[in-house]
Parts: sequence; structure tokens; C-alpha cells
Amino acid sequence: MQQSLSGSGATQPGEDESPSARLYQDHAQTIFSYLRLRTATREEAEDLLLEVFLVALEQSTLLEERSIETQRAWLLRVAANKVADHYRRGKRRQHVRLELVVDTLYADETISPEQVMLSQEEYERTRTLLQRLPHLQQQVVYLRFVYELRCAEIAQVLGKKEGAIRKMLWRALNLMRSFSTEE
Repeated sequence: MQQSLSGSGATQPGEDESPSARLYQDHAQTIFSYLRLRTATREEAEDLLLEVFLVALEQSTLLEERSIETQRAWLLRVAANKVADHYRRGKRRQHVRLELVVDTLYADETISPEQVMLSQEEYERTRTLLQRLPHLQQQVVYLRFVYELRCAEIAQVLGKKEGAIRKMLWRALNLMRSFSTEE
């Protein structure tokens, strides 16, 4: 990519002299610079540059008739749209930096199959106990321990008083304890 961007615009012997190639030679460095300033990595800028020139290739007959300044303006507008699309797509994707998950990757390798099986059995047992609770108590337990909401937040969600939620949570946990001793 570096060599293709650093061309002077003059056609070398053996190079493609098509209008599309000429368009690329005339504007790639400018468009790449524009993209590089607006993206986090060189690779992202290169990918977006490719997308810009693919659109230009589709519109090559229209662009051939335009002046160099008009071509550049059109390509910069396409590049701006591609950058906006890139960041829109990025918001929908969840990104997690590798440094944040490295420890969990290595920790998982040290877990024995027996430990995995015991964890799964404990999960199933807890799920079974939860299903025996009344629906409202199940909701309170899920909101507290799965979604990690505080009692005040749970009260707001369920339209109850905070004290009532505390009592309901206490009763649900005691009921689950009593279910587990029955087994």
C-alpha cells in the first residue's frame, strides 16, 4: 500500500493507464491523508481508502468527465461518508481491549474439567431453586444478582417500596436455603 500511495502521478512504463488508475494515482495520497487523520489506525484508513475507490470505480464514467478539483471534492465527500459509516458500525459492535481479557484467557486454561462440571452443576442447582420461587421473588433475585441492581433501583423498576424489596429479597434467599436443605 505504501508504494502505491507514494506515486508521483506520472505513469511509469508497464503501469495501467486506464481512467480509474489515473484517478487513483491523482487522488489516493490526498484521500489517504484525509482518512488517516480521522481513523485510529493505518489499516482502517487503508480499508476505507479501498472502499472509497470501489465507489469511484462504480462511478468512473461520471468522474471521467469532471475536473480534477471536482473529482477530489467528490472523493473527499465519499471518504467523509465512509468514515461516518465506519464509526456508526463501530458503535454497534462491542469492542473489548485484549489487555482486559488476557487474564481470563489464561485462567480458563487452568480450570480442570472437574471444576467446569462442578460449576455447571451448581449453576443448574441454583436455577432449579430459583424456579421454585414465586415469580415476583424470582424477578427480585435476578435484578439483584444477575443485573446487579441495588434495592432502591429494583424498587423503582417494580414500582414497590425499597423496604418491601429488601424483605422480599431476604425471604427469597431464605426460601432458597430451605429448598436446598430439603434436597
